[in-house]
Amino acid sequence: MNAAKVFSSYYQSKHLGRFVNPSLPLSMAFEPTTSCNLRCPECPSGLRSFTRPTGMLDVDFFKEKIVEVKSHLAYLTFYFQGEPYLHPGFLDMVSHAAKNKIYTATSTNAHYLDNEKAEATVKSGLDRLIISIDGTSQDTYEQYRVGGQLEKVLEGTRNMVKWKKKLKAKTPHLIFQFLVVGPNEHQIADAENLAKEIGVDEIQFKTAQIYDFENGSDLIPENQKYSRYTQSADGKFKLKNPLHNQCWKMWQSCVVTWDGKVVPCCFDKDASHVMGNWNNQSFEDIWYSQSYERFRRSILNSRASIDICKNCSEGLNVSLTDG
Repeated sequence: MNAAKVFSSYYQSKHLGRFVNPSLPLSMAFEPTTSCNLRCPECPSGLRSFTRPTGMLDVDFFKEKIVEVKSHLAYLTFYFQGEPYLHPGFLDMVSHAAKNKIYTATSTNAHYLDNEKAEATVKSGLDRLIISIDGTSQDTYEQYRVGGQLEKVLEGTRNMVKWKKKLKAKTPHLIFQFLVVGPNEHQIADAENLAKEIGVDEIQFKTAQIYDFENGSDLIPENQKYSRYTQSADGKFKLKNPLHNQCWKMWQSCVVTWDGKVVPCCFDKDASHVMGNWNNQSFEDIWYSQSYERFRRSILNSRASIDICKNCSEGLNVSLTDG
């Protein structure tokens, strides 16, 4: 019933020109931590460029809030910025969500999936595990995953495959995620072969977000299929995806930072558009607040004028993952 209301409110707002506030969200992302062990060049965690504080999600806060939203929540992502496995209580939170019949997913650089952690991950009930690989040789991998070790990623992935088989578990669904950038686009076929060899369930190729893309970047791949950007006649680059005045995410999901702030989506990496603070407000009060309504209306009226939308992949017409 709630899902039907979400779809109906979005359709009316998008197509009929009659703004309708959504029903309660179907999905959420909780940020376990902003800390990360790597130094990726287009990531605020890696660049240590946040203006917001670094910290870790309080486990008791998380469990308390799940009680508040579990009746309408179907999908929960344990990721925003940072490396989730750096949080000592990460898998405890996953287990809690799983026990409440919520589909759970996370994304990791896989440097902490040792034998013990891989076993615990399978037993936690996690439904979906995205493993960032971004290269099939160390020299290529480390050009984007600065400070990372490809062999650790492969070892961690093999540990996951092993424990799924050992425990005869169907989950988590294991996905290799290959962020396609200039230095690694020549290894796409090698990545597909590696995924088959190790035995992951799926491989996805993701377009890379480049912050200062207008003047080009070595990270923008030559293959246009894997680029969010296209070059204009004047030599400048622009977002391939037209910014239509619509966004499904604003009606069905939100992001919760490690310190309890609610922001509109995963593109607000520095939490510059805080819709409310869940520490001292109910979620419904935040979801239906005047600030949230104003933000949704601004999406429908002039999405291109909103800073976090200017590099968005929502609606990008290729068979890739977004975000």
